[in-house]
Amino acid sequence: MSPYELMVLLRQCHDIAETGWTVTAVLPDHECEAHVAYTVGLTGIGAPELVITGLRPDLAHAILGDLAQRALAGQRWTHRQRLDDLLLGHPAVIIDGTSNEQIVPGTACAIYGRNNVRLQQIVWPDPADRFPWDPGYQYPAHTQPLLTTT
Repeated sequence: MSPYELMVLLRQCHDIAETGWTVTAVLPDHECEAHVAYTVGLTGIGAPELVITGLRPDLAHAILGDLAQRALAGQRWTHRQRLDDLLLGHPAVIIDGTSNEQIVPGTACAIYGRNNVRLQQIVWPDPADRFPWDPGYQYPAHTQPLLTTT
């Protein structure tokens, strides 16, 4: 681990100790890759870490922050649960899954251990409220990569 990575990890541990959670944003290396953001800290209360992809970091942070606060208050979600009160005027869906080449919650795994980190992803729709698994979804797959589901 580099000194910079260690500094980031320590900062996030501090934030988790203060608020119960933090967000890690992973910016794409290439134009055809999506932004990835995920919570770190929810594992500590027995909840899955939350992931969102394909959104600007500030918007992703706001959405993750909203749901992290709900998780700290005891709320939990099930696979394919629809949320109508998260995105203004559009539904979101929660999916359970595991990391893959595009979505790696490295900081959460570094803190809690890879085998202890469960993941749920917030999936957002296209303007017609279709999701990536629906016929006619407007965006290419790389726009919003999904966790591996089983």
